Amino acid sequence: MKSPEFEYIKVTSVAQALALLASHGDEARLLAGGQSLLPALNMRLSEPSLLIDIGGIEALRGIQLMPGALRIGALSTHTDIENSALVAVHAPLLKLAVGHIAHRAIRNAGTWGGSIANADPAAEWPCCLLALDGTVIAQGPKGERRLAAAEFFTGLYETALADDEILLACELPLAQRDDWFGFQELARRHGDYAIAGLAMSLRFAGPVVQSARLSWLGLNSTPLRSRKTEALLAGKPLDAMTLELVAASLREELDPIADLTNTGATKKHLATVLARRLLTQAHATRQGVAA
Repeated sequence: MKSPEFEYIKVTSVAQALALLASHGDEARLLAGGQSLLPALNMRLSEPSLLIDIGGIEALRGIQLMPGALRIGALSTHTDIENSALVAVHAPLLKLAVGHIAHRAIRNAGTWGGSIANADPAAEWPCCLLALDGTVIAQGPKGERRLAAAEFFTGLYETALADDEILLACELPLAQRDDWFGFQELARRHGDYAIAGLAMSLRFAGPVVQSARLSWLGLNSTPLRSRKTEALLAGKPLDAMTLELVAASLREELDPIADLTNTGATKKHLATVLARRLLTQAHATRQGVAA
C-alpha cells in the first residue's frame, strides 16, 4: 500500500515545530527516524494531513554528561548510543540492550526519542528507561516539563506526552560502582519482536542486593516493573533460595497478555527463566568482585 497524501515540512528549530503542532493539532505528526511512522503511513494506520520532519533540529542531537545524569537527545540514533563511550561508562544497560534492536539498517536510522515516544511495549528503549528510573524532558507551548519514566507510559502506544509537546531528551542517573545491569530477551529469531524481555538493574552492598529494578517488555500493554519482586530481592544474597523465592513471586505478580503465538502462561514461564538467568549472571559477577 501507499501512504495517503500529506503536506511535508522540514523544520530547523523546536519553536518552528511547536508552532506547526499548535496550528494543525491532531492532523500533524512528527517525523524523526521514521522507522515506525513510515510503515504506519504506508499501511494507512496513520493519516495525517501534515508531516513535520524534525530531523534537521541539531539541538535534539547528542549524548552529554550532565551533573548527576546522562542526557540523550531525542534524535540520537540507536547506533549513536551503541558507539558512545559515555553510554558504555554511565549507562551500560543500554549497551547490553542495543544489539537486540531489529537490524543494523534500522539501528542506523531509528532514534532514541522516536522509540520512547512511540511507546511500543515490545521495544527495548522504553523498557530500559523504566529500569533506570530515567526522566523524559518535553517542551510545549508553556515551556519544558520533566516526566518520570514510571508515569510516562500510560497505555498501548500511549504516553503522558501532550499532543502539542515534543520530546527533547531523556536523562538517566549515572551508574555507580556497586551497580549491576543485565538485559535479555527471547524472540523466535534475532530482530523479531520479543516474546518477553527483561532489563535488570541491581545495586549491591557486598554480596547482598541493596535495591532492585526489574523492567519487562512484551508482557503487557506498556513496559512494566515487578515491584513486589523487587522489594523481595532487597536485603538478600543471590543464593539458590532467593532465586526460588523470586520465581515464585513472579509467578504470582505477573499477569502477561497473550499474543498471536504465545499464551500468557508461556510468557510468565519465560519471564521466570529470564530472571533466573540474569540473577545467576549477577551472582557470578559479584563473586568475581569479592574474589
